Amino acid sequence: MKIVKGIIHKITNWEAWPFEIIYTPMSFFWLWYTIKSRAVWFFTSSNPKLTFGGMEGEPKKEMYDLLPEGFFPPTFYVLPHEEFNDIKHKLTQHKINYPLIVKPEVGGQGILLRMIENEADLKKYHDLMPWEYIVQSLVYYPMEVSVFYIRHPEEKTGKVTGFLHKVPLQVTGDGVQTLESLIGQHPKGGKRLDELYNKHKTRWGDVLPSGEKYMLSYAANHNRGAQFIDLKDKIDQQLVAVFDAISLKIDDFFYGRYDIMCTSAEDLKAGKNFTILEYNGCGAEPNHFYDTGYTLMGAYKEILKHWKALYEISSYNRQCGVKPWTFTKGTRFLKSARMHIRDMKRVDAEMG
Repeated sequence: MKIVKGIIHKITNWEAWPFEIIYTPMSFFWLWYTIKSRAVWFFTSSNPKLTFGGMEGEPKKEMYDLLPEGFFPPTFYVLPHEEFNDIKHKLTQHKINYPLIVKPEVGGQGILLRMIENEADLKKYHDLMPWEYIVQSLVYYPMEVSVFYIRHPEEKTGKVTGFLHKVPLQVTGDGVQTLESLIGQHPKGGKRLDELYNKHKTRWGDVLPSGEKYMLSYAANHNRGAQFIDLKDKIDQQLVAVFDAISLKIDDFFYGRYDIMCTSAEDLKAGKNFTILEYNGCGAEPNHFYDTGYTLMGAYKEILKHWKALYEISSYNRQCGVKPWTFTKGTRFLKSARMHIRDMKRVDAEMG
């Protein structure tokens, strides 16, 4: 009976389905836009200054280069065979202290993102990291949010279609239970025991003090177990105006999602006390339908609404001379990007 209930829960809990299963029933609509556009990679015209329109495989460097100075944390880039003393010099130059954040220069899904506590941890990461990566100041604002923004190129005012408070996967100690026990009881952490053991095995048997919050992942992504809290009731023209201003400064950014640290939703709406961790182009998922009470059909309606906007923006930009990538160019790039993600997942698991 318990097994049957578990199977039923997996079938009905659509939010936990693999990405491919959720999106496969929608593939007909994507195919229609492809046929209508007469271009497989029609979406590459959506954000002209992002590689592949920001669908996947785009360098984070080009994103930060487009942001106005001061809108993102102090950041620098490290090549895999760079001398470690040079990295230490860059830390001083950019005034970045421990703890700090490292992440791949080309990546996604929170793969190989780590918080680095000290020089020994950074040296270990550097020695194991075979690709260029980013070193970034840890941001101490208490709230991480995502904002999905869409603006048609003909218009100066866009729309915020999703606004979420994202809480990274974490547990709170009670002075009695071990980290292993707390993770096992967590509704999302309990489903990721092998992965989390690999990353936290040195603390696995520790009893956490009462009230202590222990971060299991610093990547506030749905596929990393983060909890999403809907802030749609805070979407208004004041919030839209903030992101209109940012997106117009970036220039040619029309469709995507901002990931932001801030002191509060109210301060963000006032345009103060926030920093942009990164923004994602047309590959960004409208993730505000996770954990926020949407039915599967409601989620599909949101997806279709966003795909329609993406098609319209891409078509308009194409009419203005921004040609979509050719079939051959896009196919080669996508194959390379997916091989890179596969290799990163392997290194991520080995790194622990």
